[in-house]
Amino acid sequence: MSKYTDHLGRPLVAITGMGLVSSLGQGKEENWAALTSGTSGIHTITRFALDNLRTQIAGTVDFLEESSQGASALSEKLASLAAEEAISQSGLPLSDFGGPLFLAAPPVELEWRNRFALDSLVKSEGEPGYDLLLAACRRGPQVDMFNTVEFGYIAECLADKFGTRGLPVTLSTACASGATAIQLGVEAIRRGESNRVLSIGTDGSVSAESLIRFSLLSALSTQNEPAQKAAKPFSKDRDGFVMAEGSGAMVLESLESAVARGANILGIMRGCGEKADDFHRTRSKPDGSPAIGAVRAALDDAGIKEDAIDYINAHGTSTPENDKMEYLAISTVFGERISSQLPVSSNKSMIGHTLTAAGAIEAVFSVLTMQTGTIPPTINYDNPDPAIIMDVVPNVKREASVSSVLSSSFGFGGQNTCLVMTAEPN
Repeated sequence: MSKYTDHLGRPLVAITGMGLVSSLGQGKEENWAALTSGTSGIHTITRFALDNLRTQIAGTVDFLEESSQGASALSEKLASLAAEEAISQSGLPLSDFGGPLFLAAPPVELEWRNRFALDSLVKSEGEPGYDLLLAACRRGPQVDMFNTVEFGYIAECLADKFGTRGLPVTLSTACASGATAIQLGVEAIRRGESNRVLSIGTDGSVSAESLIRFSLLSALSTQNEPAQKAAKPFSKDRDGFVMAEGSGAMVLESLESAVARGANILGIMRGCGEKADDFHRTRSKPDGSPAIGAVRAALDDAGIKEDAIDYINAHGTSTPENDKMEYLAISTVFGERISSQLPVSSNKSMIGHTLTAAGAIEAVFSVLTMQTGTIPPTINYDNPDPAIIMDVVPNVKREASVSSVLSSSFGFGGQNTCLVMTAEPN
């Protein structure tokens, strides 16, 4: 085993660039300053009418022009900004990246306003029918309308802009998507398919329709006032997650290649673990076994023991079911350390749940934690859940030496992906 390979003889994967956009702002510096100060980006929605909506809050990104242009345009812009920051930090060519792209993106659909516009157009031209609909979609603005909701459209635009190589991969594994995009990048480097990859998670899909859908699942918080207090992971009075938007991007390289070109090594992506949960389309298996398996698989893949982890970046959605399951999983794996010796915090208390982007954003935050020696807090922790005995870094950041992080993503539909990052190769 050389200094460039892991315990299984695979290439070590270095992180050489990171980018970030969330409701807290654009760029790593702005986001990190807000996050570590306990600032919330969750607010009352102003983008669309809220009449009859039980949930009226979100962590929307409102400072971009594309925020009013629909989920596809905003998701693309968020991904583009995060990727540009990540590639620039890595020192690689901004328009000729030269490696594959793995993109986690939301499964966007035609927005209601576009559906109504298309419906009116078809009705105005004759008896509504499938043939008439197809004809309308082949001409005029309808062509662009439909292009933007094709699942691979965003990745294709990013591939053209940044000069990635090969077919850009678009994936959607629910709330684990961003972490899965990173995992696919790690695996491509380990297989020797490329010396570098660009992994991105993006989501700009907050809309009235998406709020209604999640509300029908009883998944969203309805504590609209004050908005900043709604997301309260691991608290007794938590009542659901808060939808949010954002993007996280990482440039991953084989450590040997990165060192050879003189790149600045930000951290090492040491291990990835995933396990499927076939119990229910939204609920987790009561015994937590898939989540437990994902955590253990990530540790095994990294080749490190449980006591080597210094901090856990929790999935921490603030839903009654998920927080309980996550506590069961990590307390099972880490034992008594979880009560007072192993800090566990959730940035979703401040930025909300960015869905397909969450795993990538939280991976960036995890590396920043190691770089700065600052653990972000879990805010709104004013009413502890006596059934969850855990050091959640309540309300105020903490200075600590952190050399290894577990970042967990447990998604709807049984998608569980965990990442292990370290500050040094060994």
